[in-house]
Amino acid sequence: MMKSFLSFLTAIVFLTACNQSSHQQSAVAKSDTAMIDGHPAWIMQGNIYEVNIRQYTAAGTFKAFEPNLDRLKAMGVQTLWFMPINPISKTDRKGSLGSYYAVSTYMDVNPEFGTMADWKQLVALCHEKGFKVLLDWVPNHTGADHYWLTKHPDFYVKDSTGKPAMAADWADTRKLNYANNELRDTMIAQMKYWIDSTGIDGYRCDVASDVPDDFWKKCIATLRKDKNIFMLAEGDKPALNEDGFDATYTWNDFNIMKEIAKGKKPAYAIDSALHRTDSLFPKNALRMYFTSNHDENSWNGADFSTMPGASHAPFAVFTQTIVRSVPLIYSGQEEPVLRAIRFFDKDTMVFNKYERAPFYAKLLHLRSENEALAANATFMQIHTNADDKVFAYLRTMNNKKVLVVLNWSSKPITVTLNHPQIIGNTTELFTNEKVSVTKGMSLPFNAWGYKVFVY
Repeated sequence: MMKSFLSFLTAIVFLTACNQSSHQQSAVAKSDTAMIDGHPAWIMQGNIYEVNIRQYTAAGTFKAFEPNLDRLKAMGVQTLWFMPINPISKTDRKGSLGSYYAVSTYMDVNPEFGTMADWKQLVALCHEKGFKVLLDWVPNHTGADHYWLTKHPDFYVKDSTGKPAMAADWADTRKLNYANNELRDTMIAQMKYWIDSTGIDGYRCDVASDVPDDFWKKCIATLRKDKNIFMLAEGDKPALNEDGFDATYTWNDFNIMKEIAKGKKPAYAIDSALHRTDSLFPKNALRMYFTSNHDENSWNGADFSTMPGASHAPFAVFTQTIVRSVPLIYSGQEEPVLRAIRFFDKDTMVFNKYERAPFYAKLLHLRSENEALAANATFMQIHTNADDKVFAYLRTMNNKKVLVVLNWSSKPITVTLNHPQIIGNTTELFTNEKVSVTKGMSLPFNAWGYKVFVY
């Protein structure tokens, strides 16, 4: 399996190199400043891969992660989101190593992972290989021994006893006070530091919904004065996109997907989630779709438990091909790692099979190469003879078309497609089979089957 997968990756790298024109470097430079619908142009057909540095290798360091870059590049990964890399508080620490999200200072690197020089080297190497880099930022709270607690006690919300309050029910954190303008200015300055000094391309902002909207408006506008950054909010409220965030989490959509996977809701239940985005969010809002992430893996067993076995695949195809999507893959999903990764202790992932990597590579490369899968490409739902079990849609842009048909049920089914715009000669993505799609044609699908037809 490993030998055949390495051959697959070699072929992908070779074909990609063959398709690149002599103008590649100038095109890349232009894309760094170009905007589409108010977003960095490079994200519109891009994707995100979340990196859990602590658990990714036995060493759990930046340097130990570096050898994985070529593999991820060959798989089609474009943007690397690194979970927080700041030092972690020791006061009220959870587990032996603590939570990434209880930082003791925003201005340094967790020695568990390496040095600031190691981080800068990793970012530079990522850029050299064509990746974008997002840093996970924790603006809502600090750890319980951040130096601000003594130097700037007014930076914190106080509880009924006058002591710094916990954020939510996280005992290892202390809630920041955004009524304090000095805190706001300091936070923006420290976020700007990582962009200016280490070259990152944007942020994933933790608990963004709990930070005031007017802070985000000033913060994001300030950060964008010097670089065309991408901003991802952990939150599912429309105001975040209005504040300047490019993309928000699709928690509502994900929860419906889980219910469909369990057989508790019909396939057409996803219509309500898509309608919610269309009706409530700004017209240019991007959404991050996923089948797992660090929270869902550690606490809820996604995707191996929430979408077990073969049921994962048609939902993963959905995240990669649906309108407005910026799709996410979490560390280990390509293996796949089929267990909950511990959050506060060392728990190394083991990579040796990469069983899902060819599946993801097909989707990631198609997305990057075919503008019909751009986030802003047209979406049209295609009704079938079994809309309670099957979700089908057509994506189009200019002269490109992609038809996606997903069997979101545990039963085999024959699907009838009946729409004039699906007519044409296609190639099915995963089998490379040439298929002439006709109005009223019927296609057999296995349980949890999926087909992607490229015109």
